[in-house]
Amino acid sequence: MADAGITPRQLAVRVGVSGKTVERWLADSELTPHARNREDACRALGVDEEMIWPQAVKDRIKSGHDRELVHSYPYRSACPSTVWSDLVSDADTDLFFAGYTNYFLWTQVPTFLETVRRKTEAGCRVRFLLGDPEGEVTRQREIVEDVALTVSTRIRITLEHLDRLGPLDGLETRFSAPEDAINHVSLSVFRFDDDALVTPHLARLVGHDSPLLHLRKQGDGGMFDRFAEHSEELWGRAKVRDPETGK
Repeated sequence: MADAGITPRQLAVRVGVSGKTVERWLADSELTPHARNREDACRALGVDEEMIWPQAVKDRIKSGHDRELVHSYPYRSACPSTVWSDLVSDADTDLFFAGYTNYFLWTQVPTFLETVRRKTEAGCRVRFLLGDPEGEVTRQREIVEDVALTVSTRIRITLEHLDRLGPLDGLETRFSAPEDAINHVSLSVFRFDDDALVTPHLARLVGHDSPLLHLRKQGDGGMFDRFAEHSEELWGRAKVRDPETGK
């Protein structure tokens, strides 16, 4: 303030606060004003925010598990297809598609079928956790969505694509258990080694209209691990699909 030639009262006028407010800022070094007031004060004094309120700057920097959120999208359809294709392509050890239908992958990811084949042949574990196309939750969801391309149809399209691959070592398909179906249909988790795309399904909305989070593992016990544990729990109780009958 001395360098800028501004008194506390003058600063208060420029920021639009009372003189007593500025006096409290001066008396309490740990007091952090509102962001807009900090911005106006720094502009009036001609200094960076870090010089006066360094803690406020540090608080905005992500650290630890906060860094696991790479990006968020208001709609799954807003996530570029290149994000999906790059994550699939870059994964080396674990691809886990725990969407209820996984239908959109065949159109969202270019040459997805051949990519799955190459990944399994290279030693990558590839898993598909699907909803039961004949299950009660699937039937109820079809009533809720009320769209031409029904949930069971979308599941069967995924199964048809998988059948084209034939039996492959490292490729596994399961149907979520009846007691887990409601939890499965309400939350889709797609894992690519240490990255994950997570979609919590909202009310009557289909998957592409629900939000999506891109997470990247930064340590144990973070958001990535929480969602990974959820999908692994569903997988552990799921029914293995019989390659002979397709059920």
